[in-house]
Amino acid sequence: MTTPYENATSGVAARDEITKLLRRFGCAEIGFLDNYEEHEVLLVFKHRGRQMQLRASAKGWAALYLKEHPYNYRHKGGEQQHREKALAQGHVAINSILRDWVKGQIMAVECGMLSFNDVFLPFMLTHDGRTISERADQLGLLPAGAAP
Repeated sequence: MTTPYENATSGVAARDEITKLLRRFGCAEIGFLDNYEEHEVLLVFKHRGRQMQLRASAKGWAALYLKEHPYNYRHKGGEQQHREKALAQGHVAINSILRDWVKGQIMAVECGMLSFNDVFLPFMLTHDGRTISERADQLGLLPAGAAP
C-alpha cells in the first residue's frame, strides 16, 4: 500500500503554487519558514490585514509512512537510515499537502461553501503571536483530546 504523497518530488513547485493561489486570493504577504530542528514548515500569510500561520509537521507524515512501511531486512541501509529517508520525504510531502489543503480551502471560500472565518479562524494570529487555536487550547476552551 502506498502512503499519500510518498512519490512527491518537489516541495519548491508546491510552494510556488501555494504562493500563486494565495496571491490570486488577495494575500499581500506570503512566506515559508523551514524549521529543520523540529522538522516543520511554517506557512505565514496576510489576508486583508489579518495574519495567518499554518504549521505542518514532517514528523507526522514520516510516522504515517513508517507505520505503513515498517523497516525490514529487505530495505537498503539500516533502520535509522530508513527513518531518516522517511523524514526527508516528509519534508517534501508536507509542501504538497499544504498546497492541496490551501487549494481546497480557497475553493470552499470562493464557491460560498464556507466563509473565510470558517476556514482560517483557527490559524489567525492573536495579539500575543499565537494562533486562535493555540490560545483556545491554552484557555481550556477546546474539548479534551481536540488538540493534536
